[in-house]
Amino acid sequence: MTQIRQRSRAIAAESEDTYFEKLGSNSRTRFLRHVILCAVGAIMLYPLLWMLASSFKPSSEVFADLSLWPSTWDFTNYSQGWNSLNHPFHLYLWNSFVVVALTIVGNLASCSLAAYAFARMQFIGKKPLFALMLGTLMLPGHVLLIPQYVIFNLLGWMNTYLPLVVPNFLATNAFFIFLMVQFMRALPSELDDAARIDGCGPFRTFFRVILPLCVPALATTAIFTFISTWNEFFGPLLYLTDSSLYTVPLALRQFMDSEGQSAWGPMFAMSVVSLAPIIGFFIAGQKYLIKGIATTGLK
Repeated sequence: MTQIRQRSRAIAAESEDTYFEKLGSNSRTRFLRHVILCAVGAIMLYPLLWMLASSFKPSSEVFADLSLWPSTWDFTNYSQGWNSLNHPFHLYLWNSFVVVALTIVGNLASCSLAAYAFARMQFIGKKPLFALMLGTLMLPGHVLLIPQYVIFNLLGWMNTYLPLVVPNFLATNAFFIFLMVQFMRALPSELDDAARIDGCGPFRTFFRVILPLCVPALATTAIFTFISTWNEFFGPLLYLTDSSLYTVPLALRQFMDSEGQSAWGPMFAMSVVSLAPIIGFFIAGQKYLIKGIATTGLK
């Protein structure tokens, strides 16, 4: 009996030593992992921090001094950048907000309806149409440029926001449709049956039952749409000719000229200003973005 107790104590002591050894090993592993992540994060953040520091440097020192602490602080870059273009910079911010808001509304309305049809309804040709829709993801956007330009020119939409906004009301973004389809497929089908018993038709079921449950997917779509539309350069460059209609990317391009005499300080200052809405919008919807991606299988 004594030998059994001694053996049990030895096993317990050995198990305790092993536990603390593993705990220490796990702690060291976690610490090393955090150090690596912080180092990678610092490398990724360096361009952003350098741009922020350059917004306070004179244009002549932007590329002469690559440090993150300006030797000479020039706060006039922001005032010069705000007022040095053909129009005050707040006009370009407003133009971008208008285009982004209409684009978000168009994508949320059209893509959610298309996704509801593919995810919850039965109709002839559903699978071939869904496969065709996904196939458009592999179609290069440059292939559509000339046909779209010809159509919009014949419609008289040049130098307006219509070419940038109207296609989004026609469910032309297959990625967002697919994202919402994946989310809606995860919802219980009993919800549709219960709504049908209560006398709801397809549209009422969509607006009263399905749509309120799709907030994470809708928020994810809104965030991706905001970022892509806010940073869009080629579309506004192609369709807009009046400087009073320019969006933020086109306004930033005006700080650079063909002779290389660019106003780097004011340009970086306005670049920092233009990043603030993106960062704020992303932080506000971050939890919905993570939940939306996690529940749609897009990992």
